[in-house]
Amino acid sequence: MPATIDPEIIQKIQDLRKTLHHHNFRYHVLDDPEISDSEYDRRMQELIRLEKAYPDFVSPDSPSARVGASPLAKFDSIAHTLPMLSLDNGFADEDILEFDKRIRRYLDRQSDIIYTAEPKMDGVAVELVYEDGQLLTASTRGDGTTGEVITANVKTIGAVPIVMRTGKASALPSRLEVRGEVFIGIVAFQKWNLERNDMDLPPFANPRNAAAGSLRQLDSKITASRPLDIFFYGVGVVEDYEFNSHWELLQALKKWGFRINPLIRPRISIDDVLKYYRELSDQRHQLPYDIDGMVVKVDSLPLQQQLGATTRSPRWAIAYKFQAIQETTVVDNIEIQVGRTGVLTPVAHLKPVTVAGVTVRRATLHNEDEIEKKDVRIGDTVLVQRAGDVIPEVVKVILTNRTGSEKKFSMPDKCPVCGAAVIRIEGEAATRCISSSCSAQVKERIKHFASKGAFDIEGLGDKLIDQLVEKGLLASFVDVFKLDEATLAGLERMGDKSAQNLINAIEARKRISFARFLYALGIRHAGEHVAVLLAEQLGNLDELASCSQRDLTEIQGIGPVVAASVACFFRQDNNLHVIQSILNSGVQIVFANRRNSGQYDGKTFVLTGALGGMTRRQAKEMITAAGGKVSGSVSRNTDFLVSGESPGSKLAKARELGVTVIDETEFKELFG
Repeated sequence: MPATIDPEIIQKIQDLRKTLHHHNFRYHVLDDPEISDSEYDRRMQELIRLEKAYPDFVSPDSPSARVGASPLAKFDSIAHTLPMLSLDNGFADEDILEFDKRIRRYLDRQSDIIYTAEPKMDGVAVELVYEDGQLLTASTRGDGTTGEVITANVKTIGAVPIVMRTGKASALPSRLEVRGEVFIGIVAFQKWNLERNDMDLPPFANPRNAAAGSLRQLDSKITASRPLDIFFYGVGVVEDYEFNSHWELLQALKKWGFRINPLIRPRISIDDVLKYYRELSDQRHQLPYDIDGMVVKVDSLPLQQQLGATTRSPRWAIAYKFQAIQETTVVDNIEIQVGRTGVLTPVAHLKPVTVAGVTVRRATLHNEDEIEKKDVRIGDTVLVQRAGDVIPEVVKVILTNRTGSEKKFSMPDKCPVCGAAVIRIEGEAATRCISSSCSAQVKERIKHFASKGAFDIEGLGDKLIDQLVEKGLLASFVDVFKLDEATLAGLERMGDKSAQNLINAIEARKRISFARFLYALGIRHAGEHVAVLLAEQLGNLDELASCSQRDLTEIQGIGPVVAASVACFFRQDNNLHVIQSILNSGVQIVFANRRNSGQYDGKTFVLTGALGGMTRRQAKEMITAAGGKVSGSVSRNTDFLVSGESPGSKLAKARELGVTVIDETEFKELFG
């Protein structure tokens, strides 16, 4: 170590690492954070700053590894000490009962076998190797015997301990090969796909594919930007420790800092296994992540050893799969939808089919490449599913059902809405209409402008916008502020009262935050998250308009593609003219008061009841603009409960815990 380094700096780096590891465990494993997200982020940024200033003290076990490392040229391969075998599948109670009988026959015992049942995550299996408590390597399952090394990518997952935890009196195994399932939660996946849509990037088909693709990024900084999560479920090798049961092993993993699924049902009989399967099946659609079944394991590790494995799967475990959520139907037609940026998206019109309790009539085909890859034709019988149990998609064509009468689909060379030429830029999957005056684009831009994340104009729905554009009353979103009651009242299904309500709603939304205003403009590649980053870092429109692409890339979270798009937008005179026209119509942008921003740094707020003078979204924006955090539940870490009309059980819990309770008037006074 260089002798010139201040020992206090060294100690500070070590203390920050220890503190961040601790809080990571509290957040991801115990689900009981002791500090706010903003406080955690500040400490992380301080650690990164010190490590940059003193590179001799950079360590592979630092929490800063979560932000990503330098890009790789390719992935290395690594052999698993013990193979990562696949599981046999069962699809009915009879299969599971036969599994139980088979085990008892093999062990030559009549007494009941005790099992542990676990949700079967629909994710990507990985193996992490620790030596003396420090993460050494992480790899994919691969072919079961050899996987790809993805250590830098796995380190970016918040729930992965870079350093194992240990109590004062307990030692760690000298080597631990722990196995887990990487996944993306449903809400995070949907939000991410919406952001990709805002950036004109193709959406991912389902959370599992998105997780797999994220883990195989050569640039781990890309992986770090994606909402990956993990549950750990077992081990390959563990040295210096012996366990009697699988449940005992899982409890040790949790103690060492590994996140275990809270829905695991330990030490139950085969009858209880079948009961629990039905419980899981009933609640699967309410879970925050995808599961496709239940894994049943013999709980006794000595018995697992006796049972051993075949060349393909262990004899002591089986996957009890849920009923399929895929169905077959016929493609009646393929039509084109035109989005607000001119992207032409092919959509399959299907014979109605029920998938997971929902009637599906349409499914996205994403783009021309996707149609060609799957060779989807009009008249084909196809397998469809609700990706992530939400978004309908065509999985594949049932080729054996082809009769020869099916018709190939070709992307049009002209926009089906306005007749303008279409182009496909080299390197992009999207085909676009080149006319900015295309009515389909105009409609979608106005719908985006009036949406909840933007101006949030109540009453200005999709059908009304379609009607206004078709009648020539709206040519752009600037025209929204030129509407009058007389014009609106004469429209189909609109009367005087409805017209007045809409005009009032438009007037009420003329005061808008900087972030929502930027999002409303529909800048390519700039979704809600990007708009918030820009609004937080830049004081006003003039400051943003004067930024170069390079200036924008210096904002954390803004990459070169987004920066280029935003800089280009503000260089166009017609865009500046549109902004000025909006402002001339009486719209006022509320810019963050930098003196006040941060006055509630680290404070956690919970909202309950109806807020008469503002929406929940507006209240949350006020809190986050001042550095606070909004939580959905009351805990000992809550600083303020904002109580509106008809508050729920959160109010009683807040009083029980001694949390400060304020009403809407007090809340407005706090935030000026």
